[in-house]
Amino acid sequence: MSLQVLTSTFVVVLGCYGLFYWINVAPKSPVEDLPGPPSPSLLFGNTLQILRSKNQVELHRQWIKEYGPTIKYKGILWPGNRIYTMDLKAINHILMNCYTYKKPEVITHNIRKVVGDGVLLVEDDVHKRQRRIMNPAFGPLQIRELTVTFLEKAIRLRDIWMARANANNGEARVDALSWLCKTALDVIGEAGFGYNLEALSEDPNHQNELSQAFAGIFKVGVRAKFSTFVAMLRPEFPLLRFLVGEPLYLISNLLISSIPLKPADRDTERMKARDIMFGIGRKLLQERKHEIMLSTSTKLGNEPVGNNLLSLLLHANTGTDIPDHQRLTDEEVVAQIPTFVLAGHETTGTATTWALYALAKGKEIQVKLREELSTVSTDSPTMDDLNALPYLDAVVRETLRLHCPVSANSRVATSDDVLPLEKPVIDRNGKAHYHLRIVKGQNIGIPIALINTSEEIWGEDALEFNPSRWISVPRAAGGIPGVWGNVLTFSKGPGACIGYRFSIVEIKALLFTLVRAFDIDLAVPHSDILQKPEIVTRPVLRTDPNNANQMPLIVRPLEP
Repeated sequence: MSLQVLTSTFVVVLGCYGLFYWINVAPKSPVEDLPGPPSPSLLFGNTLQILRSKNQVELHRQWIKEYGPTIKYKGILWPGNRIYTMDLKAINHILMNCYTYKKPEVITHNIRKVVGDGVLLVEDDVHKRQRRIMNPAFGPLQIRELTVTFLEKAIRLRDIWMARANANNGEARVDALSWLCKTALDVIGEAGFGYNLEALSEDPNHQNELSQAFAGIFKVGVRAKFSTFVAMLRPEFPLLRFLVGEPLYLISNLLISSIPLKPADRDTERMKARDIMFGIGRKLLQERKHEIMLSTSTKLGNEPVGNNLLSLLLHANTGTDIPDHQRLTDEEVVAQIPTFVLAGHETTGTATTWALYALAKGKEIQVKLREELSTVSTDSPTMDDLNALPYLDAVVRETLRLHCPVSANSRVATSDDVLPLEKPVIDRNGKAHYHLRIVKGQNIGIPIALINTSEEIWGEDALEFNPSRWISVPRAAGGIPGVWGNVLTFSKGPGACIGYRFSIVEIKALLFTLVRAFDIDLAVPHSDILQKPEIVTRPVLRTDPNNANQMPLIVRPLEP
């Protein structure tokens, strides 16, 4: 069968399925009459419109303004109507009932193949068991100990930038995004599992095997899969999971010419990197277990050996208060290593990048922050020292509000439910709904960025970077269902980000070190820098959209 015939057959099959769904299923949807944008395609609904938009966040903002805080739009055939809501009562209900409203398989399928069954992906009793074991490793006392590592890596980055500036007449142009993500990768290596990933190494001849494996997975594998339309179909059509290379490229180009998947055996490359990563992970696991075993015959007794997250996790997993059937298996423990990296390095690196962007754009804010940081007499403050700096705290809060790394997420109902609403929805027939009847399989979108920047909550300057707003937080922000800081960035409930304290203190350590050391300016006009919402919202240049994501800055060392 030729590729052209294969592609045509693929589209015909989807079309037949769409027609069947439209005739037999869609009219029965209880949310059919909700307001929302018209569907430009019977087959693909609004999905291509979303994927082809220059900024998905702004497209959704436009829809919310036009149709109201709870809308529906058409998905790819199934489940037909997708709900998108900014209703805080509804979102709180979804997040607090995270075992009824689960992550869609389109998200978990591709990532699970790479990182295994870590706490980020598992559900139900398995998730409860993993969270119970892991929670102690992410407590305040443990993060206090890890602050030393955060600062060591921040100082390493500072010294690299300092050397480059001193070698170039007192200033250096740096890609902050690349450097900060490398720094965050080194942080998660040391603090996460006691391993030096050497991402900040400037020796071109030295390559760390595990660091290269992570790069192979997260830059080639998951990111590429999620940037393609066909990846969204794979969970529903298992046959597509075996479709790779040139056929997949042609189908992807046919459907979404603007976001192709280049023909390459990326699955093979990704799985090779996965094998390397899990092999080293098993070795690290045995080393940490050996250290714990040795400690049992010393005065350390029941004290944890090492303060990295993996050692703390293993210590908790061997506790006498944990029944044998509740303990994590070795494979579950190993799966947490790439999970730490996936969840913790690029999100933190990108958030810190946006913080530096905001400080470079608003120099008066940068100066005010530096004045506060200069009151600290050491380059190595404690976590308590960092948390005692109110303006630094406000800058971090404002960064995670305005530039949240993940702009939206979605959940799928695993059973019928009733979704409560804070504000009634008026359907297209003029009927007011004070709750929504949800059927099993219903997809619901949660617009994190839109809620964090809602003018109704934050006022007319909601889209401006203004740390001073945290001196007196608007009362409406108290209704945002977040685990931290009156923002939705870290979610809420049993599925909230387990490492939010880790991320916050790491960002503070990076800003503390870099803002004290450098005067920071944008290397391009601020209008040239755009937000590119993907899995993580990264910066891209308007004048160079096809090049790598980047944040070019000019850094000039300050007098000590």
